[in-house]
Order: sequence, then structure tokens, then C-alpha cells
Amino acid sequence: MFVSFRPSTSLMPRRIVSLLSMASLALAGVFVTPAAQAQWPEQSIRLVVPFPPGGLADLVARPLAEKLSIALKQPVVVENRGGASGTLGTAHVAASKPDGYTLLFATANEIAVSPILYPNLRYTPFDSFTPIASVVDFPSVLVTAPNKPATYQALVADVKAHPGCVSFASSGAGTTNHLMAELFREAENTQVLHVHYKGGGPAMADVAAGHVDAMFATLPSALGQIRGGSFQAIAVSSPKRSAALPDVPSLVELGRPELAVTIWAGVLAPADLPSEITRRLNKEIGRIAQDPQFKRFLEQHGATLRFSSPEGLKQSIAEHYQRWSKTIQSAGIALN
Repeated sequence: MFVSFRPSTSLMPRRIVSLLSMASLALAGVFVTPAAQAQWPEQSIRLVVPFPPGGLADLVARPLAEKLSIALKQPVVVENRGGASGTLGTAHVAASKPDGYTLLFATANEIAVSPILYPNLRYTPFDSFTPIASVVDFPSVLVTAPNKPATYQALVADVKAHPGCVSFASSGAGTTNHLMAELFREAENTQVLHVHYKGGGPAMADVAAGHVDAMFATLPSALGQIRGGSFQAIAVSSPKRSAALPDVPSLVELGRPELAVTIWAGVLAPADLPSEITRRLNKEIGRIAQDPQFKRFLEQHGATLRFSSPEGLKQSIAEHYQRWSKTIQSAGIALN
């Protein structure tokens, strides 16, 4: 007959007891962690917008946060962390704990363009973030003042008749306005005069006043001035016409598909976010994207719904990085 024998811990060396206790705790952690993740979220969530309040990112982030709060049954609070063209707030999220309580609402510029322009950033587009979902596209609109060329063809003719003299405004070197003007220069094989401002507001004001000839403005930011008559809208960079400007042709229609570039914005988290949280957030954002009211809100403000899977957003980051790397290199744009 065999008799089982379980040694008493009182008869075992203290070192062995300690090791057994540590092993027990480790095993317990294996079983507790999934349960803890399943309970997420248990507290409020910060959605960091890396710009001051009132900008384009806020336009989408705030209604998105409101709807996520309802879906997740926890407050989702928008936190504006502006500075350094959006890179400060983006770096803050990259350095945060990947627990699902700090998220980022960013555009392609901060994630995929700034790392090309500023090689010493504290984050990289491919290793510092967990992509969750793209949400929206921001097209550009080519605008001129009322006394300037009123069609794309007329503007191109003017540029080619006066190479290097027709001016294009931007909100700063390396911004979307600047890069789109570089794409235009490449597509039309000509030269333009870049006029850089410290912000989109002053740039658009000088275009409206006729001091600068043209600008590739972000559509939502220029929509009010277009509707008010301060700008002539010549073309939009979306693949097809914008619902906000149905009478304005797309650049694809005008034979320039290489200028059909939009800036996506979406939700990301620090790298190594647990996959369960990533899937949950993507699912809830997908439900919000299906809300007709949310879609109409975006269209009214010149934006376009663009929901994607985490893998889709990851691919968009890579495509954006590759595309703008070529333009920035060919244009010789270098920023410190």
C-alpha cells in the first residue's frame, strides 16, 4: 500500500518555501490578468489631442469621446496637449503606460510626417504606438481670393506663365499645405513661391486678402470662408467631390490623381496595448462610425468618415510615411 506524503512547510528550508510562494504568486498572476483585462475600463480614460482646443482634431475628438463614454460606461475626457506641431502631446502618449487609460487622437502628420521632418523625436511611427482605428479623412481644398484665377486650369496657366512667381501660402514649412503645394509643383512640372506663416489663420487671411495667390487649405478649416465668399474653391483633394462642396470638382476629375491626398485622423495607444482592449475599442469606434448622425456631422464640416481595423490603420501609417518621404526628400525640406 502506498501512502502519500506531503512535506510540511515547517520541515522545509526557508529558501524552498520562499521559492514555492513566488511560483504560486506567478501562477496566480497568469490566471488573474485576463480577468482584470476583461473588466476594463474601471476608471476614466484620457483621449489626448496634441493641439490646443478648438482645432480640427477637436472637431472630431470631442463628439467621439462623448459617444465612447456612453459605450464604455466610463468618462472619456479630451485632454489638449498642444505644442511643437503636435509632437509634444504625441510623445507624451508614446511614453505612457499601455493600460487603455491613455489614448491619442492624432492625424497622419504627427504620426507619419513629423518623424521624417524631425529625426530626433522621442517616438517612431512603427514602434511607439498601438494602432486602434482610423476615424476620419480631412481633404485639402485649393483656394484663391475672389480676384485670382477661378479654375484649376486657369491657375496652372498662370503658374506656367510666371514660374516661381505665383505664391502658395502654408501654415509653416513641412505642413500639409506646404507639402501639397510641392506635389502640385511636381505634377505640373513648374515652380511656385512658398510663403510660410506661423499658423493656418494668418495664412488664410492673407490669401483671402489677395496678398498670396493660392493655398491648399484643410477643407474643414476653410469651409466657412468659402461659404462666406472670401475664397474661391477650385478643387478638392478627396478621391471624389466633397458632400460639403458638391459643385467643386475633385483633382481626380481634373486629371491629377497624384494630388488626391487626404489626411487621416484616428485613435492610437502606447505600444503593447493588450489585444483585448484594442479589439474592444475598435469595435466601439466601429459602432460609432455606423451612426448616421455622426457621419452627417463629419460631412457637414467637410470631413469624411474613414473607419478601419487596427491593421488597416497600421498600413495607412506605412503608406503615408513612404509617400511623404519621397516628396520631402525631392523637395529638399529639412527642419531642425
